[in-house]
Amino acid sequence: MTKKTANIQEFLEAPPRVNEWRRFSRVFFQRKLVIFGLVILTVLVISAIFAPWLTPYDPYIGTLSESLAQPSWQHLLGTDIQGRDTLCRLIYGARTALIVGFATTVSAAIAGMVLGLVAGYFGNILNMIIMRAMDALMGFPMLLLALLLSAVLGSGIQNVIIALAIATLPGYARVMHGLTLSVRENDYILAERAMGSDKWRIMLRHIFPNTLPPMIVLVTLQLGSVILAEAGLSFLGIGIRPPGAAWGSMVFDGYRFLLSNPILSFAPGLAIMLVVFAFNMVGDGLRDALDPRLRGIL
Repeated sequence: MTKKTANIQEFLEAPPRVNEWRRFSRVFFQRKLVIFGLVILTVLVISAIFAPWLTPYDPYIGTLSESLAQPSWQHLLGTDIQGRDTLCRLIYGARTALIVGFATTVSAAIAGMVLGLVAGYFGNILNMIIMRAMDALMGFPMLLLALLLSAVLGSGIQNVIIALAIATLPGYARVMHGLTLSVRENDYILAERAMGSDKWRIMLRHIFPNTLPPMIVLVTLQLGSVILAEAGLSFLGIGIRPPGAAWGSMVFDGYRFLLSNPILSFAPGLAIMLVVFAFNMVGDGLRDALDPRLRGIL
């Protein structure tokens, strides 16, 4: 009788349910580099959204009489060869970087996850066709493939987004394909099949949600790479069309004046470095917080 009472008492004293948000926030915010990355991204987003109110000068039209002006209270980062305020163009460049980064990443992630999910679940000939096509695209380095596609499509923000989306598509498809192959062999998926559930229901209601956390981490990490690739295309002259403000083209325009006006290249270069670093740190923080093997218990 005493043993039975002890078992009942032990059952009643089960550990309380852990709040998942508290667990996530504890792991995510415990690293100072993640907080630093979030601060940088917050400043970037605010600058991009409120760019017209933060810039006292037109970023596209300059004054030739103020060409290559040194940093001063009037122009905090000086002006370029056309007399345009460097700080204003830097702020508008943040808007370009975010538009290209998010549009490219979201479109490539959606297409890649759909292809990977379909190929991994159905298998057979469909799997072979999709994955061999992804292997063919992965035969080219991402930047080289984006460079080739941009040269064919031409410059402009829409063509840059298309080129970068196609270049980054294989990575999402292959990761999603591997996750789908792993999840579809679990017992609860086999139980759903035995109950006669529809294939699309199994894919969308059971497989896709369980593959989402790793894909979120991959999307966050790829954002920095996409922004860096866009800067590289703009630096080479096949990215954003002038007079559009892009950090890569600003670096290219200023490298000829490194001895007299180094800030023209250093300022956009530093912005690129900080944004890529911030996305990488936030991605690492999300990986630690979403992976049960790394986040521990509360």
